[in-house]
Amino acid sequence: MTKTHTPTSTSLTAAAARSFNRRTLLSTALAAGAATIAAPLYVKRAFAASGELNLLCWSDELPEEVMSGFTEATGIKVNKTPFSSNEEAINKMQSTFGEGFDLVMPSFNRASEFKYIEALQAFDEDRIDLSAYQPSILKASTGLWTWDDGLYHIPHVWGTEGLSFNTSTGIDYAQASYGLLWEPDYAGKAQVRPTSALLGLGLWLDATGQVPSNRMLDCYKDQETMRKIYDQIFAYAVERKGNFKQFWDSADSIRSGFAQNGCVIGQTWDGPVKSMAKDGEPVVFMAPQEGALTWMDGFAMSAAARNIDEVYAFFDYILKPETAGKIASDGGYSPSVAGADEYMTAEDKKLFQAAYPEDALDKLWWYPASPEWFNPIRNDYAERFKVS
Repeated sequence: MTKTHTPTSTSLTAAAARSFNRRTLLSTALAAGAATIAAPLYVKRAFAASGELNLLCWSDELPEEVMSGFTEATGIKVNKTPFSSNEEAINKMQSTFGEGFDLVMPSFNRASEFKYIEALQAFDEDRIDLSAYQPSILKASTGLWTWDDGLYHIPHVWGTEGLSFNTSTGIDYAQASYGLLWEPDYAGKAQVRPTSALLGLGLWLDATGQVPSNRMLDCYKDQETMRKIYDQIFAYAVERKGNFKQFWDSADSIRSGFAQNGCVIGQTWDGPVKSMAKDGEPVVFMAPQEGALTWMDGFAMSAAARNIDEVYAFFDYILKPETAGKIASDGGYSPSVAGADEYMTAEDKKLFQAAYPEDALDKLWWYPASPEWFNPIRNDYAERFKVS
């Protein structure tokens, strides 16, 4: 993997991804038993209060069945406010100084932006069993989110954005490429998200030598370099905008794109498409040759959190391997908790292996930490592409 300016978190998290596929899925029953023993014991400190927990969240990463199980076990009602991008979450937290929310779910590479808005507080690490996490996944959080007075982010699930397509296309791993989205064969049949579509296009243009960018990592050096690269990507994209039937902005819109809006190919998150495949829909998620865009989402605590005991009761519950496995299976993403894979179905393990065949895990493209100027410029290009 190409190194970035945050090598500790990205390289260690990538190692955990490889471990999940090559070793964790083959771990013995003895190892699973040890992980279960090491799992946090649920302390019913919030039982008597029967309070509430207010989450600003990626809704598909907290399946309803798991949340209802938490309520049944604790008496704590969960109120979910969904968001569709980190920018939306940042704006909500900043505008209210975190009021109304106990937990928010940032992606791990957005640390500097969440630190800037000063709407979070550090976790009490004595009340969370951090040993329950896969160590290299935990380091993705601790490497960027350990600030002056403690840890501000802990992992939840990780996943990727890559190529999704109808099985009728006959695409295999050797053919899988972001470049397919821009080919005339798929005119009016593709779906993408504007921000990441330009990134995926840039990776393909770099891989084919058309717009060299060091796998798009040069865009993080300085504004001048970024604009020089993005100007070329943008021009290529605008000329081929007619390929796109829709721009998606959520798990639900990804699903509707394939099921109802006539899309046969797309650049999407992995979870929604894997869930569709489990439901019998003729769709496949696969990492492309240029590398799947890889992220890890976790939890941060609002500075205005009112339900502190409920927050830690929640972590006691979701850090059980059986709960983490259920979250991963229902959401279609990969777990961060050690031993969780033992509670995932054989079908989920098969879908994971199909999504990352051969050397796909070695090619993962991990989002670097963004300089403060990066995302506003990126979002400007994406918005202009969307309305062009």
